[in-house]
Amino acid sequence: MSVSRLEKQMGFIFELEKLKTVYRQNGIIGGVRQENSAEHSWHIAVMALLLTEYCKEKIDLFHTLKMLLIHDIVEVYAGDTFLYDTQKREEAKTDERIAADKIFSLLPDDQKEDFMNTWLEFEERKTPEAQYAAVLDNLQPLLNHYYTNNRNIIKKNLKKSQIIDKKEFIKDFSEELWTFALDIIEKGTALGLYLDM
Repeated sequence: MSVSRLEKQMGFIFELEKLKTVYRQNGIIGGVRQENSAEHSWHIAVMALLLTEYCKEKIDLFHTLKMLLIHDIVEVYAGDTFLYDTQKREEAKTDERIAADKIFSLLPDDQKEDFMNTWLEFEERKTPEAQYAAVLDNLQPLLNHYYTNNRNIIKKNLKKSQIIDKKEFIKDFSEELWTFALDIIEKGTALGLYLDM
């Protein structure tokens, strides 16, 4: 007996529950636990709705939202990899591709192809929508560190210069968002979240 389209879609939706158990380096207000990947995806999707006026190019907002909601789904199987762990980030590329094949294969063929192509577009960062999505994906952790006074990040001994180096691409997309990001980095450094180096 073949599995119906709806059964495949529901199987994928059930599997997404696991994204709520993938924890990131970011905290939440009160510091009781770390943020999970599902919360991160929701947060940057809302940011996308609010911040389009700071994009240099016209953005297809629906497509960007789709990308933001899909981009971390692979973490169901691959987990979250800390941005500043360069070696693990390289190794994670293979793991994430395998995870993408696995989780998107739960979908009907047309949706599998669509979700895979959307995920790959985010990874490649060539379209304005993918660039906007990457900006938000990189801006949100800075906001999180500062606003939640994330004590977990202190243990990472990150230098302000490291943060700037990883996030500087934001400037090419939006001067306003980059200026804001620099201000937040400075404020985070003053709080002791990053080393002033």
